[in-house]
Amino acid sequence: MRKPFKYFISILILSVFTVLVNSCENPFAPRYRSPEDSDGMLSDQKDIDGVFDNFRYAYIFKDTLVYGDLLEPDFIFIYRNYEKGTDESWGRDQEMLTSYRLFQATQSLELVWNEILVNVGDSLTRDVSRSFNLNIVFNPSDIVRINGIANFRLKKNPEDQKWRIFTWRDESNF
Repeated sequence: MRKPFKYFISILILSVFTVLVNSCENPFAPRYRSPEDSDGMLSDQKDIDGVFDNFRYAYIFKDTLVYGDLLEPDFIFIYRNYEKGTDESWGRDQEMLTSYRLFQATQSLELVWNEILVNVGDSLTRDVSRSFNLNIVFNPSDIVRINGIANFRLKKNPEDQKWRIFTWRDESNF
C-alpha cells in the first residue's frame, strides 16, 4: 500500500508542477499580439489608415514590436533643432531606442491623429502630412502637450503588401 501512495503523490506533484510551469508568462517578455489576436485593435497595414491606427496603438500601449513593424529598414526621422537652426536626423535603430526610452519613461501616451492635410503619390509610395496632438504623461504633475504636423513618406512592400514609414519629418511645437 505504501508504494502506490508514493507513486500517486509523485504523479500528483509532477502534474501540478507541469501545469504551473505551462501556465506562467514571463512578465519581462509579454506575448506578441498579431493583428489576428488583437481584438480588432491592430490593422494589417494594407492601407494608409492602417499605418496610422497601428502607430496610435503602439504609442498608447507602448508596444515596440508593433512600432518597429511600422518602419522601413532604412527609415529616417528628421526634426528641426531650433537651438542650432538646423535640421537633424537619425535612422531606424536610433528611432527604436528613442521610442523605447519614451515608452519606458512615461506613465501614459495619448496620441490623436487629426485631419490629413496632404495625401499624394501612387500605389507604391505616398506622401502624407497629418496633424496630431500628443500628450505625454510622465507623472500627474508633469504632462507635456505636443501639437504639430507629421510629414511621412510611406512605401508599400510588394512582398507582404504592408505600408511602412520610410521618412518622417516632424513639424511640432516641441
